[in-house]
Amino acid sequence: MIPGVDTTELIRAIGIFGLMAIVFAESGILLGFFLPGDTLLFTAGFLAHQGALGVSIEMVAVLLFLAAVAGDSFGYAFGRRMGPRLFKKKDSIFFHHSYIERAEKFYEKYGGLTVVLARFTPVVRTFAPVGAGIGHMNYKKFLAFNILGGALWAVGLTYLGYFVGAYFEARGINIEKYIYLVILAAVVITVASPLAHLLRNKDSRSKLWAKLSRKKS
Repeated sequence: MIPGVDTTELIRAIGIFGLMAIVFAESGILLGFFLPGDTLLFTAGFLAHQGALGVSIEMVAVLLFLAAVAGDSFGYAFGRRMGPRLFKKKDSIFFHHSYIERAEKFYEKYGGLTVVLARFTPVVRTFAPVGAGIGHMNYKKFLAFNILGGALWAVGLTYLGYFVGAYFEARGINIEKYIYLVILAAVVITVASPLAHLLRNKDSRSKLWAKLSRKKS
């Protein structure tokens, strides 16, 4: 979720093609790692049930799926072509070598499934396809996992939002009244995954504790 931005109004304003651009950017452009893909997909499905996007839920899901797959493929091609130069690049506001390292650790632990699992992990989602390109992962293998991950993430979260909207309507619940609570729940779920990973990792906990201790002192 982008601070100070109303997610529902943002989606209504940018429409389906704006959503496709955001999903593509988060999946394949390094600058897109800060974009709220999970929340936007869920909210898009929720709003699609209300007809707010002007297209059917099937069309919304297909278009966002295509954007996700295209984004990861672009990230792969970028990593394969620019990989060596990335490691020579200095850390900046938008790029840290630690992002690539996180993606590499995912590959070490999960192999090709990283392309699928990374979809549900912010930051790693953006850098995993780049890491696959840098590591010269077989493209046919990458594409197969890319399609599977894109379907589970883009189609799955979009339809989840749609069915939540349908659930509310079937019980006569005013969707507009509770939409912000639903979106808040989606944000919490989105943040929970990387937070749980952070707290499980001993080194990450130590670094976090050290930073908090410095702030207190």
